[in-house]
Amino acid sequence: MERQYQRGAIQDDSLNYEQLKHSGGLPLIGVNTFLSSRADEAPIAAETELTRASQEEKELCIARLKSYQERHSEQSDAALHKLKKVAVDGGNIFAELMNAAECCSLGQITNALYEVGGEYRRNL
Repeated sequence: MERQYQRGAIQDDSLNYEQLKHSGGLPLIGVNTFLSSRADEAPIAAETELTRASQEEKELCIARLKSYQERHSEQSDAALHKLKKVAVDGGNIFAELMNAAECCSLGQITNALYEVGGEYRRNL
């Protein structure tokens, strides 16, 4: 119990399951395979074409984020401060999350909550 063996074993099994599911090593009907309308055909793994954002698209997204943060800098500082205070005081943070989401990015909200609550780290 002290070494949290069970938790580690469950996490390892879960990771193995997800890897098999995504690689197609574990065919799951409706998830990574489909059934043919003909009964004599075996399930076929679906091919998924991946696309990557170009460097220009990435830079545009970063520029839009910085612009958004600059436009809302005064509001976001106050909203993040209030969110941290509610979290530290043990209050219901849902309403403050909704207020903060109007003027803060997800990264700003996440970092604010990490500052007051810490970040989960798996024990190895």
